[in-house]
Amino acid sequence: MEKNTQSSNREYSMQKKIVQLTSVHYENSTRIFYKECITLANNGYDVTYIVPTNKDKYVNGVKIKAVNKSKKRFERFVVTLWKIYKIALLENADAYHFHDPELISICLLLKLRGKKVIYDIHEDYSKQILSKKWIGNKYFRKIVAFLFNIFEQIGVMFLNRVVTATPDISRKFPKYKTVVLRNFPILKLIGEIKPVDYHKNKPIIIYAGGLTRVRGIKEIIQSMEYVKGKAELWLLGRWESNKFNSECENMDAWSYCKYLGFTSLEEVFKYMKIADIGVCLLHPVENYIKSLPIKSFEYMACSLPVIMSNFAYWQEIFEECALFVNPYDPKDIAEKILYLLDKPNEVKKIGERGRKLIEEKYSWEEESKKLLNLYKNI
Repeated sequence: MEKNTQSSNREYSMQKKIVQLTSVHYENSTRIFYKECITLANNGYDVTYIVPTNKDKYVNGVKIKAVNKSKKRFERFVVTLWKIYKIALLENADAYHFHDPELISICLLLKLRGKKVIYDIHEDYSKQILSKKWIGNKYFRKIVAFLFNIFEQIGVMFLNRVVTATPDISRKFPKYKTVVLRNFPILKLIGEIKPVDYHKNKPIIIYAGGLTRVRGIKEIIQSMEYVKGKAELWLLGRWESNKFNSECENMDAWSYCKYLGFTSLEEVFKYMKIADIGVCLLHPVENYIKSLPIKSFEYMACSLPVIMSNFAYWQEIFEECALFVNPYDPKDIAEKILYLLDKPNEVKKIGERGRKLIEEKYSWEEESKKLLNLYKNI
């Protein structure tokens, strides 16, 4: 039956050209490249990915078109957007699928040219604005968030479809044109990857993702001071700034940590497969408290128990496979780590429950069917 469905998708998608666009995300974006682009390419679509990177290339059936990455925001909002628009026009695709709110204006121009346009919303951007201190004080941020929300709602009126990463975000948009496409892990990819060849002397706590203040990185590191060398913390990802990186490396607890850099998704899974506990300790900013953090699902897919922020929404979803803590309290974090380190049988049971949930409910293999149906429908 699965083969028949794939065959049907391929027959339908022959000669259909899709362009995915981003001005912010990376070439190896998990959601855009590994999930959406590769899924569409594997089902017969001609897929091009326009992204800030160093050169054009062809990877896993996807044509990658490079635009220069802008270092300044103003340059990104003007110069980069214009470059992306020109490349997009030259591609002359059947549908354009964009991933950043700053691209709404150029995608409306594509819509005026008769193109099908899909807006993929990874975050609740109006809520995200409220936590961006570089925009201004909290009152000014509220005004900007209000105005952006109006702009986004008007833009959506003219687009063909909206894709959201969580059910909570989807409630802001018309039901008839909105699809929820959650960031669940790719089981096939994880299954093909072998653990990294490494002889560990002590248990490993792992964090993979953006290394930012609001993602609780400082508190995670501080917690290792209370763990007192009974485990090692591995960090994978990109630092939000050199200043924050230095701040973390100058902490006493850094001696219990190992930074493994910003690596490919395959490399991340190699490290996860030999870790013992995953951590996801976002701060309770409005944009996060009803999010669905991809890394927690990936920890679960690698049979790891997870230590997470004690958001009510997360406790409801992850209650079978996680322990919950105050993300601002390093001592509370450490106590949960030590609890798991003292109970290896409990670690195994929690990890097995998480893996079972991924297999039964939270895999990309199942979720991706909604992406393919979306393209059939437009």
